[in-house]
Amino acid sequence: MTYQITSQCISCNICLSECPVGAIKMIDERPWIDPNLCKNCVDTVYTVPQCKASCPTYNGCVKQPNDYWESWFATYDKLIAKLTNQQDYWDRWFDCYSQKFLISNKTRMFIWQGFQSLYPYSAFEVREVH
Repeated sequence: MTYQITSQCISCNICLSECPVGAIKMIDERPWIDPNLCKNCVDTVYTVPQCKASCPTYNGCVKQPNDYWESWFATYDKLIAKLTNQQDYWDRWFDCYSQKFLISNKTRMFIWQGFQSLYPYSAFEVREVH
């Protein structure tokens, strides 16, 4: 998977000097990465691609998928990660607050009896629903 210069590029030309294999060229006053020369900095001393690392806009240089399915699975994995994280959030929320407000029937009856003893002539009536 090679890298591609996007519309976020501000044409600062930092990536031109940073590319260790010289894969970045200027075409129509805009930088362009030659996919045949780009090696993703794999066989170099760098652990991350230097065009991405040196870009001041962060999104000026992004990975370009080689084929349709690679792009499809990248998008799919990104969406699944978002959904999974959101589900974890709601599970944790439910576990936290359901425990805080969980009252046993015995405790509920104790509270109700205490209420009735404080207000014996209240307008509240206990009705059983069948």
